[in-house]
Amino acid sequence: MAKKKSLIGSVAVVGGGIGGIQASLDLAEAGYKVYLLDSNPSIGGVMAMLDKTLPTNDCSMCILSPKMVEIDNHPNVELVTYSELKGVEGQAGSFKVKVNKKSRFVDEITCTGCGACAEACVLAGKEPDSFQAGMSNRSAVFLPFPQAVPRLALVDSESCLMITKGKCKKTCLEACPVEAIDFDLKDKVETLEVGAVILAPGLTPYDPSGLAPYYYQNPDVISSMEMERLQCASGPTGGEILRPSDGSTPKSVAWLQCVGSRSLKELPYCSGVCCAYAVKEAMIVKDHEPDIDCHIFFHDQRSFGKGYEAFFRRAQEEYGIVFNHFREPMVQESGNGLVLRVEDEKEGLKEMLFDLVVLSTGFQPPE
Repeated sequence: MAKKKSLIGSVAVVGGGIGGIQASLDLAEAGYKVYLLDSNPSIGGVMAMLDKTLPTNDCSMCILSPKMVEIDNHPNVELVTYSELKGVEGQAGSFKVKVNKKSRFVDEITCTGCGACAEACVLAGKEPDSFQAGMSNRSAVFLPFPQAVPRLALVDSESCLMITKGKCKKTCLEACPVEAIDFDLKDKVETLEVGAVILAPGLTPYDPSGLAPYYYQNPDVISSMEMERLQCASGPTGGEILRPSDGSTPKSVAWLQCVGSRSLKELPYCSGVCCAYAVKEAMIVKDHEPDIDCHIFFHDQRSFGKGYEAFFRRAQEEYGIVFNHFREPMVQESGNGLVLRVEDEKEGLKEMLFDLVVLSTGFQPPE
């Protein structure tokens, strides 16, 4: 019988998105003990919210989900989810990583992730679902998303009536078949001893709420992440492209580039992927509904990756997506639609009517 190899060190990977997951898998396969930390209740990060990846338009979860399952089952990886990094002390080869493991108010050993508690919750369908970019609601006790890893329920301490008011009908307690819900559970502070730390914090999409010209307050002016969820089969509309205001299929959709990016007042840099993901989203809209008229309004079209230039040409030649060079956009209401006022370098100021406007927001590091 072959002698079992001993672990050759330990590493803390901070961030459970695709970058942190791949780093953890590579380290674990090389024989290192890995602690994969994430502040969210499930690993997966932003990629778990995407419908397709570019420039191949392959299914995002088809790529990500097997890696999540592999991480969960790997003997050299320990998941430390729903946890906050409180500090790192030491030096190369000998670090002490202080972590606050927040209470789920659910016993992680006995919970099976069956979802019975979420169905029984008296606040079912009343709390904004961040995984759906706020476009639908969930319960106060919930599973983060269908493919969540670890597959454990979580009680939202900010909305649960039992936690906030000390009283509730306790239907979730009665519904749980394994009695996993425990409101007496507390946060725990742990110290991990590791030889190295990898920071993979991922990204935060820019919030366009404060940008007046884009009129994000209108339900039919949505962010790029909201469009991703509309396109996804696990999204709030089951993958149908529908206007949030009335649930109808839009006849025309406009993407506005560089929202918040390349601005001295907002983000002074180009995020690098907004041009390409807008093209990808427009292609997917045409795949869903070929008759929808799709326009992309851009300052400068950026082709940063391998195959991206061909990707853009394909969008024009095969899908009929229209690219418009513009400056100084403004979105306004007009009856049952949205008027987009833009300054064209050749034609000057012009107005165009659209049913749905998508804001291509840039990215920034998490706080």
